[in-house]
Amino acid sequence: MKMDVKTAFLNGFVEEEIFMDQLEGFTVVGEEQKVCRLQRSIYGLKQAFQSWNTVLMKSYGVMISSRTTMILVYTRRSVGARCVLVLYVDDLTHWE
Repeated sequence: MKMDVKTAFLNGFVEEEIFMDQLEGFTVVGEEQKVCRLQRSIYGLKQAFQSWNTVLMKSYGVMISSRTTMILVYTRRSVGARCVLVLYVDDLTHWE
């Protein structure tokens, strides 16, 4: 089974404090100097890929068994079954 997870990098939680400027069109008059604290990852954030991997590991209960720069292979074994999950950026391939 193959999937392209459209919101992959929006699912991870940010573990450290990261702030960003308010988005254009969402500022309140007189409060333009205020910033937003991120609670979840956003596209373009350096930590987004790692937080997406953490979500996968917790959700699927899988462990990383192989890793290259952009490809991760997760495996999970249980009695009489084995699951392999290959991740390339936000594309998943799953075998049982």
